[in-house]
Amino acid sequence: MTGQRNSRYLEAIADAEPSPYWLDDADEPDANPMAVRDETCDLCIVGGGYTGLWTAILAKERDPSRDVVLIEAHEVGSAASGRNGGFMDSSLTHGIANAQQRFPDEVELLERLGARNLDEIAAAIDRYAIDCDFERPGVIEIASTRHSASYLDELREDHEQLLAMGQEAVLLDADAVRREVASPIFTGGLWRKHTTALVDPARLAWGLKRAAASLGVRIYEDTRATSLERSRTGATVHTALARIEARRVAIATNAFKPLLRRIHNYVIPVYDYCLTTEPLTPAQLESVGWRNRQGLSDISNQFHYYRLTADNRILWGGFDAIYHYGGKMSRDLESRPETWATLSQHFFETFPQLDGVRFSHAWGGAIDTCSRFSVFWGRALDGRVAYALGYTGLGTGSSRFGAQVMLDMLDGRETEATRTSFARTKPTPFPPEPFRFLAVQLTKWSLDREDRSGRRNAWLRLLDRLGLGFDT
Repeated sequence: MTGQRNSRYLEAIADAEPSPYWLDDADEPDANPMAVRDETCDLCIVGGGYTGLWTAILAKERDPSRDVVLIEAHEVGSAASGRNGGFMDSSLTHGIANAQQRFPDEVELLERLGARNLDEIAAAIDRYAIDCDFERPGVIEIASTRHSASYLDELREDHEQLLAMGQEAVLLDADAVRREVASPIFTGGLWRKHTTALVDPARLAWGLKRAAASLGVRIYEDTRATSLERSRTGATVHTALARIEARRVAIATNAFKPLLRRIHNYVIPVYDYCLTTEPLTPAQLESVGWRNRQGLSDISNQFHYYRLTADNRILWGGFDAIYHYGGKMSRDLESRPETWATLSQHFFETFPQLDGVRFSHAWGGAIDTCSRFSVFWGRALDGRVAYALGYTGLGTGSSRFGAQVMLDMLDGRETEATRTSFARTKPTPFPPEPFRFLAVQLTKWSLDREDRSGRRNAWLRLLDRLGLGFDT
């Protein structure tokens, strides 16, 4: 790369606001007060992201008399729920291939449950009049010249599997995919037409907050849970200034340090980064095409995800996934200029016709990652406490399902979902440090090498044999 070209990519991000585009919104609701007095309730929910909010809403819909308290350490929607790409996928398992590897006897059931979950989200958005730019154009999984041509074979295999399960999917050759979205590097695509919706993720979180409050949920913000213990009538959640006595407790803490020691090794925080362009002019938008406004995602291991926003910006994220030694998390880590520069370079390689476009926002956030790459559940304190964690970047849609199963566990309800191995098993825990950090770095290096060569090395083949592999 010449210095001049490098400078062009850097200039595009020079004026970007280092904060999430979605949270730069005048309609952000006022913060709720913090909990300063002791409380009693039937259900205390720890965490004000999607999982916690859906748990609150479902709990009140099932039993309007149930007394529900939700506490959030910062503001509702300020973490992963308000800073993701806004892709709401029907898959509960991070794709059919991952489900076939881990739950081969339940693939069709899990696909059906996921499709139902997405329909129920759409119905709830309509029922509670949530203004979140919800649209359902589907997603195109993209193969490109950036990676090995073998991914075209994977698209064909996925297409056959989707058709066999009765899903609507269209296999696109290079010309067809470029007619949908014009990029000189695209070599093929698989358009899953009804399995993915797009939303404004922050407005979704704020809308769920209003819906929960309208049902009578008491929501406290700037209220961090510090510890959890058994009590005579259930469990006690301690905060800095208050104590909450609850019959049942739902833990929905995403990538943050969990209250239960037993799940510390199941989830690690991995940082993901994102850019949004300034709004495209009509001429710029015409040069790209994209009339059907699908979400796009590379099929490679180190993948980009990209989409149009309601005001015709392009959101462009992914590729780098950064784990810091010891699972470190801080606001400082949400800024990573070197990753933003890489994303800028990849953007203009994908859309050279947009040369001169600048990025308006650049940000990052932590993803709760587990070794099976999809949500898992568990109970503690003799069933008084339940948790749903580990979405690995897929929580915008599957968090409602995660909340539903967690609530079923707390209520002692046996359902079609709770009977699955998917709901009853946990991922393999991560090893302790320093082995954890080394394993993550080796895996990332190996996946990048596979993208370049089309071959899985000995380390990836070992992970496959141990049931820990992931083919994106």
